[in-house]
Amino acid sequence: MTTAFFPAPLDLETGNARPVLRAAADAARMRSPAVLAIVVQTEGSTYSRAGTCVLFAGDEQIGWLSGGCLEPELARAACRVAAEGRVTWVKIDTRDDAALFSGNAVGCRGCQWIALLPLHRLPGLAGCLDVWLQGRDSLHLSLATEGRIDGRCAGSSFSIQLPVLDSDEAIDTRAWRLQWHRPPLVQLHGAGPEAATLVPMLEDQGWLIQIVEPRSAWQARLPSLQQKNEAQAGHQVDAALVMHHNFELDLDALRLLSRSRIPFIGLLGPRQRREDLFKVLDADTRAALHSRLRSPIGLALGGRGPEAIALSITAQLQAWRHGSALGNT
Repeated sequence: MTTAFFPAPLDLETGNARPVLRAAADAARMRSPAVLAIVVQTEGSTYSRAGTCVLFAGDEQIGWLSGGCLEPELARAACRVAAEGRVTWVKIDTRDDAALFSGNAVGCRGCQWIALLPLHRLPGLAGCLDVWLQGRDSLHLSLATEGRIDGRCAGSSFSIQLPVLDSDEAIDTRAWRLQWHRPPLVQLHGAGPEAATLVPMLEDQGWLIQIVEPRSAWQARLPSLQQKNEAQAGHQVDAALVMHHNFELDLDALRLLSRSRIPFIGLLGPRQRREDLFKVLDADTRAALHSRLRSPIGLALGGRGPEAIALSITAQLQAWRHGSALGNT
């Protein structure tokens, strides 16, 4: 009988939304005059996709909706939203030649509809964002042009009606429903030399990290190991990497993972090492690992050493996360 495993995590093409939404949660909780800009719809060629967001707080900006060409216009609109406490929508259309060759030199032929939300009027949003940032569930947000905003994530929800700023833009869509999937979690079995580079690199791509390392000497290399493990306790694991640089520990990890339903298992080291490990494992364990094991883990990008290995692993996990065939090589 074939065992069914969880598919690769779905993901909006929004990059890593965690830094922006973490700042938005703090701003909403403190009722500070910050504005969250969210792309709600796009057409044509655009730098960002629905769900991409950026925070404007006075002169501070967190996140990007473009390569920098659209942000000044949005920052000006955000100032008005913050001052008046009203929600508004901005339409930026760069599909004609005049926009292509304008002083801003946008260079993209596309259209974006962007919602601007005054966070000091949305204290209920903080609870939903806090739950989402913990990585346990998807975040759902509904925005209506008449100013109705609803959000939910796991057991947290809010609903509010805000006044709307007048806009010259004709918007055909009356409401949008957006979803940010829960962040994927990768489990590292072994905190070897690659971990110091790999952990922040994966976190920058939006991954949550859990580290399984029985050796106290290796634990000391990552001071935040305990906090990471406590934060991710009980979460669904999407990928696991076996990288102890120790034959017996890798063997134990493979046996453990063979009994799990984790869909992506990566093994560090050359093919010969995998063959040596498989000679010791029993037939049932090998069969349970067969369809899920990527070995050697990492794309062949070139280079040697811990930093190059960390980059190659990050690239393969990111490819798998977004459904690219490179993730299964």
